[in-house]
Amino acid sequence: MLKKMIALLTSHDMCVLATCRDHKPHCSLMAYVTDDQGLTLYMVTRRDTTKYRNIVDNGHVSLLVDTRQGAGDRASIRSLTVEGWAAPLMDGARDVEMRRRLQERHPQIQGLLDHPQSTLIEVTVRAFLLLEGPEKATHITVTSVDTPSSESH
Repeated sequence: MLKKMIALLTSHDMCVLATCRDHKPHCSLMAYVTDDQGLTLYMVTRRDTTKYRNIVDNGHVSLLVDTRQGAGDRASIRSLTVEGWAAPLMDGARDVEMRRRLQERHPQIQGLLDHPQSTLIEVTVRAFLLLEGPEKATHITVTSVDTPSSESH
């Protein structure tokens, strides 16, 4: 099931990012790329945004990726909620590599990538919740790539 969740995450490249600060939630539509394992996401933002300030103050985030686009039957829509920990990316070599990947996958955000206030955000996946249709739910806590724990409903 973990492989199925990672496959959904890596086959898409847009999500809704939810952050929170001072009990005020904030959602942002974000372009992203993942690392090779699919358990870390990278996205770009400016340091003068609400989402950036929220992440610096409270790194707990949630992301939503779904299959609405192109789904003919609404009952077959899958949605993946990702619980994670976000922080500004501090690794210079990783920053260069992920900016390259973001530029290749999302050429429309080149201006943001080049902006002097831009910074990359790294989101480490802690848990997945996959909804398949309106009632089938599977939750996996990611303790490591090899040892997830799962619960289905």
